[in-house]
Amino acid sequence: MKYTRLPHTDIRVSKICLGTMTWGRQNTEEQGHEQMDYALDQGVNFFDTAELYPIPAKKELYAVTEEIIGNWFKKTGNRDKVVLASKIAGRAEFTKFIRTTGFSKESIISAVEGSLKRLQTDYIDLYQLHWPERNTNYFGQRGYNAHYIDAWEDNIHQVLETLRDLIEEGKIRHVGLSNETPWGAMRFLEESKVHQSLPRMLTIQNPYSLLNRLFEVGLSEVSMREGLRLLAYSPLGFGVLSGKYLSEVPPRKARVTLFPNYNRYSGETAVEATKKYAELASEHGLSMAQMALAFVNTRPFVTSNIIGATTMEQLKENIESIDLEPSEEVLKGIEEIHKAIPNPAP
Repeated sequence: MKYTRLPHTDIRVSKICLGTMTWGRQNTEEQGHEQMDYALDQGVNFFDTAELYPIPAKKELYAVTEEIIGNWFKKTGNRDKVVLASKIAGRAEFTKFIRTTGFSKESIISAVEGSLKRLQTDYIDLYQLHWPERNTNYFGQRGYNAHYIDAWEDNIHQVLETLRDLIEEGKIRHVGLSNETPWGAMRFLEESKVHQSLPRMLTIQNPYSLLNRLFEVGLSEVSMREGLRLLAYSPLGFGVLSGKYLSEVPPRKARVTLFPNYNRYSGETAVEATKKYAELASEHGLSMAQMALAFVNTRPFVTSNIIGATTMEQLKENIESIDLEPSEEVLKGIEEIHKAIPNPAP
């Protein structure tokens, strides 16, 4: 395994991060425990979860993933071997069953306390805002629309104050963003620069893959100049970049098959690009999934690459991508495809 550090800290994290959002829906608790056992044995010490998981969100399954992780910590005693990240759900139609969502002081405290109890731990290493409260372009919305302007009042100072208090209480160690825009990222960073008693956002968890390199447009400069490093999620585009959906008969239990509304990476142009990446991998005798993951692993603004798997075979292949160093020919081929079909999926 290769390791980096959470920016501005001495916390050592694996370049591969274990994603957990299928546990409790597509995966059983036993399978989740098996994945954690294997990942830790392979040197993966960074796990990412959220109070909203498993996904798709469902009232009856709210926060089951955190419970699965908490039960594993209790069973194995491995809490001190893991750098643990979780998230508070933002305001949305599909989160109304959780509580009065949003990032009020009461909501943040309630979310953290709930996660700590389910995870059976005294602290969370990295606590993230799952998506912005304000209306903006995230979750597959490519561009900002003037109609997004809403009644949101800038409460970023108050959010950081609440997170600071939780850090001082020892309940969380560090904080990060997720599904955030360049404006939002800089707004948080500037607030903590001006008010130095407030905690600094260390990471940003956004989608990034061969099919979606929009992070490079504005956020990569923020990342490199400000040290706000990327935790890349959906590096295989819901599994599309494994090539498994290119067959005439899609895999029966795969995510996009089970949940057809998860079609962000399945449009006509995305399929065309996926075919070209599959051809490139084949030309060089590479696993398509490992090529796609290795590309993400090599980006200078990436602190960790969040992989997810529903089978042990997928998990093993994904973790092994850390050993693949893409050749100059492969990287050149990737850029040629990207120039021909740039960012086919938002």
